[in-house]
Amino acid sequence: MPRTISMTLATLLLAALGAAVAQTPPPPFTAGNAKSGKTLVDRDCVGCHAQRFAGDPDQMYRRSDRRVKSPAQLLAQVQGCNSNLGKGYFPEEEEHIAAYLNLEFYKFKP
Repeated sequence: MPRTISMTLATLLLAALGAAVAQTPPPPFTAGNAKSGKTLVDRDCVGCHAQRFAGDPDQMYRRSDRRVKSPAQLLAQVQGCNSNLGKGYFPEEEEHIAAYLNLEFYKFKP
């Protein structure tokens, strides 16, 4: 009988652990390719950001008063730039850009 209780408890513990792992959210922008995002940022974003920040485009992401404070806000900002500037990025390209910016500057965790 004690062995049955031990086995039951072990099974329940493993099931609970498995459920906890399954509910852990993935890192942000898992569908994004940071290398592709860097190519797009270098081509389409750096020039404008450099004009706005006295030749230092990275200051856009490092400034203390930045508005982007979550992965969702980062993706929304990329989408806004895409729309406002008429870049014509597909959603997956927006995700690539967000993945690169997160990897390089923001470091958001799930």
